[in-house]
Amino acid sequence: MKLSNIILLVLTLVLGGLTANAQSGLRPRGDVNCDWEVTIADFNAIIDSIVGGAKYHGLYSYATDVNGDREINIADINMIIDAIMGHELPPMPSFSGTMPVLYINTEGHRNIDSKDSDGYLHADWWLDAMGIEGYDSIGSPEAPLGMVIKGRGNYTWNNFDKKSFRIKFDTKQSPLGMKENRHFCLLAHADDHLAKLKNTMGFELSRRLGLAYTPEQEPVEVVLNGQYIGLYFLADKIRVGKHRVNIEEQSDRETDPALITGGWLLELNDFDGTVIYVQEHYMDGWDWDDMLCFLSVSPEYLSNAQNNYIKTFLTDANVAIQTDDVSSTEWEKYIDLDSLINYYIVGEIMDDIEHFAGSCYMHKHRGDSTRLIFGPVWDFGNAFTREAHYGPDSVGHFIYEQPSFIRSHWIEEMAKFTHFQEVLKKRWTEFYDSGFNGLDIDTFIDEFVERIRPAYEADVVRWPDNGIDNQKRDFSRYIHAKIDWLNTQWNNNNQENDSIN
Repeated sequence: MKLSNIILLVLTLVLGGLTANAQSGLRPRGDVNCDWEVTIADFNAIIDSIVGGAKYHGLYSYATDVNGDREINIADINMIIDAIMGHELPPMPSFSGTMPVLYINTEGHRNIDSKDSDGYLHADWWLDAMGIEGYDSIGSPEAPLGMVIKGRGNYTWNNFDKKSFRIKFDTKQSPLGMKENRHFCLLAHADDHLAKLKNTMGFELSRRLGLAYTPEQEPVEVVLNGQYIGLYFLADKIRVGKHRVNIEEQSDRETDPALITGGWLLELNDFDGTVIYVQEHYMDGWDWDDMLCFLSVSPEYLSNAQNNYIKTFLTDANVAIQTDDVSSTEWEKYIDLDSLINYYIVGEIMDDIEHFAGSCYMHKHRGDSTRLIFGPVWDFGNAFTREAHYGPDSVGHFIYEQPSFIRSHWIEEMAKFTHFQEVLKKRWTEFYDSGFNGLDIDTFIDEFVERIRPAYEADVVRWPDNGIDNQKRDFSRYIHAKIDWLNTQWNNNNQENDSIN
């Protein structure tokens, strides 16, 4: 008999009758096989895992990586033996208890390892309001509700251990006081190293500027398959609906000429989906880097008539935008100027270089004379990221100016028009002089950071990160410096600079 088999046999005989039980709503440390107790079965499971060449993966290997050192090795085996023998182990990372907790258990405790359309897993869920005023619990461990869940994101899905998810409840819900719907996202904001303020402030500015619809977002702590996975943000999934993008919903593969004029929900992006390609500038040959890639979010599947209509509309809009005549207003037949200005101001304040490059949504109502309305805003992960290019003066540039690792579309050309600049400066002055429509930026930052601080600190135990106070200070410095600079560019000279030390 091999030595390894002898060792396993001895350990089975010695440890087989010993068990370490769960003491809370979280699975105990070392519960590798997800049966809510630590036994010899977990020892066997981790041996199989190591023999099979298991490697660390931040989210999905968490139960197997017992000691949290980002490796799966003999040290994890030793901790499981300690647990079975009744020795006290370091506590499991756990939620703070200062905000609601969302529990999700996938069918068979399966890993969520796909974001493809067929990657949905069935799951049970319930929301514990933790007795916090203003929130209601939904379901319970004894009476959970149903959902399906899969991964979401592109760069963040592939490059961060902490993953975001898309969820679809079996029935419409109003979680955390949000408007009723079945479709939501659980955003990790793993790329937000500025105190989770990027989307939070971007969404708030959108609301204050009066865009037609701004996604709702609420912080929540999440326990997935008995493992605490940190501070998340439950957010709307952008889609057509009464309380979301409120346009006439157009049927997939519609052919009626009177109906294919709208409604349209489009995303300017470079990822998979029903894509309408338009070459932005006119040059000899095909240049992929010069392609405008529009995803048709709704309708999702296009007839030839739909595809021809929207491609013609976008091409005509692009031709009008590309003119050298800065006094032209022909392009405004296709673009709603007021929504564009408000959308653009949000992006500039947040110094979001992706604002006109990816996750850039626009929509169109039904009718031959309706125009593209910019919005809703979404995904400020690339806000305030240009310091590597520009150094301390990173905010002293417009978001479409180079160098940048993301190339903006349309905005630089639209910004050249005389009428655009006139409307922009007027709107900026109104918004600034109103105190950002009543938004005290420093108070908003302080209150938000204090609200999430305990949950953020619990999250850091699970996902090491920099201190929240340093991140808050950096965010404040960036946003005030950008506002000051925009004032110098947009001729709002009647106000004192907004900078802080």
